[in-house]
Amino acid sequence: MRIISGELGGRRLQAPSNLPVRPTTDRAKEGLFNVLSNCFSFEDVFVLDLFSGTGNISYEFASRGSKNIISVDRNSKCTGFIKKTIKELKIECIQVVNNDVIRYLNEELPVFDLIFADPPYNMEDKKRIVELVFSNGLLSEEGWFVLEHSKNEDFSKLDNYWACKKYGEVNFSIFKL
Repeated sequence: MRIISGELGGRRLQAPSNLPVRPTTDRAKEGLFNVLSNCFSFEDVFVLDLFSGTGNISYEFASRGSKNIISVDRNSKCTGFIKKTIKELKIECIQVVNNDVIRYLNEELPVFDLIFADPPYNMEDKKRIVELVFSNGLLSEEGWFVLEHSKNEDFSKLDNYWACKKYGEVNFSIFKL
């Protein structure tokens, strides 16, 4: 995996093979960030990265200037890798949280401008994540919630659905208030 753009653009990162992850492909990540960069000034957004895995998405936000990022994953090997990587890259804007995402979303949390979730493709009831984000008021008025999922899933009937961006096998459903 690599960081596509920004201050750390071009850096390649090698995650340990024992992490139970499926990092977002570079092609899909580049496409998503092209869309996001047309709608957001990354320096001004508060980001929540759910099911962060390797931290791939968090690093991209940090490289592009986001100053406040929370990266959440329940796997301690994943959060350990992220902590090690942010130390190596001297990234100070990422807070790493080792917690179950559903449990975390039910805690008292601040409001975010961008929430990204990349749950396991085989996870059942992904719509629960969308429901929790909106029922718990976690998204700012102009904010976006982006859910990564396989091309075989359709979330267009859910409340707050706005659009779907497709990059090969990877889809990003976008939700807004």
